[in-house]
Amino acid sequence: MIVSCNSKTKDDNSNLVFKYNEHKNIGSLDPAFSKDLADIWATHQLFNGLVQMDDQLNVKPCIAKNWTITDSAKTYTFILRKDVYFHKHQLFGKDSIRATTASDFEYSFNRLLDKSIASPGSWVLKKVDNFSTVNDSTFQIKLKQPFPAFLGLLTMKYCSVVPKEIVEHYGNDFRSNPIGTGPFKFKRWEENLKLVFRRNNHYFETDAEGQQLPYLEAIAITFLPDKQSEFLQFAQGNIDFVSGLDGSYKDEILTAEGKLRAAYSNDIKMIRGPYLNTEYLAFFMESEVKTIQSLKLRKAINIGFDRTKMMTYLRNGIGIPANGGFIPKGLPGFDATIGFSYQPELAKQLVAEYKAETGNQNPEITLTTTSNYLSFCEFIQRELQKTGLLVNADVIPPSSLKDAKANGQLDFFRASWIADYPDAENYLSLYYSHNFAPNGPNYTHFKNELFDQMYEAAYLETDPELRAQLYTKMDSLIMDSAPIVPLFYDEVVRFTRKNVNGLGINATNLLELKSVNKTKNLNL
Repeated sequence: MIVSCNSKTKDDNSNLVFKYNEHKNIGSLDPAFSKDLADIWATHQLFNGLVQMDDQLNVKPCIAKNWTITDSAKTYTFILRKDVYFHKHQLFGKDSIRATTASDFEYSFNRLLDKSIASPGSWVLKKVDNFSTVNDSTFQIKLKQPFPAFLGLLTMKYCSVVPKEIVEHYGNDFRSNPIGTGPFKFKRWEENLKLVFRRNNHYFETDAEGQQLPYLEAIAITFLPDKQSEFLQFAQGNIDFVSGLDGSYKDEILTAEGKLRAAYSNDIKMIRGPYLNTEYLAFFMESEVKTIQSLKLRKAINIGFDRTKMMTYLRNGIGIPANGGFIPKGLPGFDATIGFSYQPELAKQLVAEYKAETGNQNPEITLTTTSNYLSFCEFIQRELQKTGLLVNADVIPPSSLKDAKANGQLDFFRASWIADYPDAENYLSLYYSHNFAPNGPNYTHFKNELFDQMYEAAYLETDPELRAQLYTKMDSLIMDSAPIVPLFYDEVVRFTRKNVNGLGINATNLLELKSVNKTKNLNL
């Protein structure tokens, strides 16, 4: 057992430990390197930043109890709580504890920018002009230009506060000796085998009734590399939670309509909700291939296959058919009405008109994909063949696809975009003309002057509702030109034992455990 039993029974004790598996392993427990989801989930339990995000993607206070935005939305002044302490460590001197101050954030941000550290999160501060400690409880950040999504960026684990004396003592080994302010503290890590966190009894947050968080006594993470083995452990009750829907067990646990099968419904509950990930096909708008240049064919492809049918057959109903624009469901700016719906007869008509106009009676197009998405591409291929358009699927390795799309070497390719931060601006940046790949994320080389004007205007708009309206208009402009074929907006899917309470869900797929508790195992 992880927790000492004392006067509690072993069964009572197990209900204080939340167990999950991380099949991708964890690279570092240093928040400056929290790039992958596995690392983010772990460091989120150990560290805090100025602000945090709730399950509805609203930015809320964390170590900063409040803030003001002045100077035409370029200066952010944060007032810090005075009751936030780093986890106990002998280097802190008497009592082995120390309160966090504004200078800790100054140190942490400078470390993020330090080229010798080479943090993959340094880009988060790209729009920052300078930051400074005003006094122990006041920290100020000045931007080079207004950026409405900035608070959302600060919720990323990269921006967590770390203690200078501990980091400098451990150096590179801080990755495996983390000291933060989070709801849990580091206990033990046998790399690739097991990772254990214990409750932080000095954590500063409380629940709505004033009870101190977290409720759990410990978190235990195992590292089984095989998703099927992970699911077996979950089905046997050895772990409390499984995230995502893997092909090895999707038909075992879910019906084709995405419902829990009867064999699991008594012991397991499923939580699902929007995920900030749009899966799509993209056209290279500067291609010299005539089928790519044709707006009629691009629209015919968009309306020539049934997205709902595709999701039922290939994803057991998990995922939202993308009949809106590029902005996924779950973000302000999303509009379900601006995209394309299934219209097979109109698709046939558009293909016929293309044939008549060009004299090309056998139009074809090559779609480049990876093996993971071949089933989707073959489904679309079969559906579009009925319209008179031949689609050839070209399967290449993911690394080759990534390089080729960045360098404009693919005419038509599969892609996905998972938000770096929860603001629709992140999605729309893929269509801003100054972001042409390879120098930016505009892989389609879409260009529209009105779009660019609205994109730049959105930076200056501080009213969230007006900014969301601008985002919707921009998304609508994109769909009018059809440089992409949105396939589906992904969903977060979580399976938990029924004795797990308080595990929510959010569109960034962040694992929040400070409000989770477990009741006694009943019928398990």
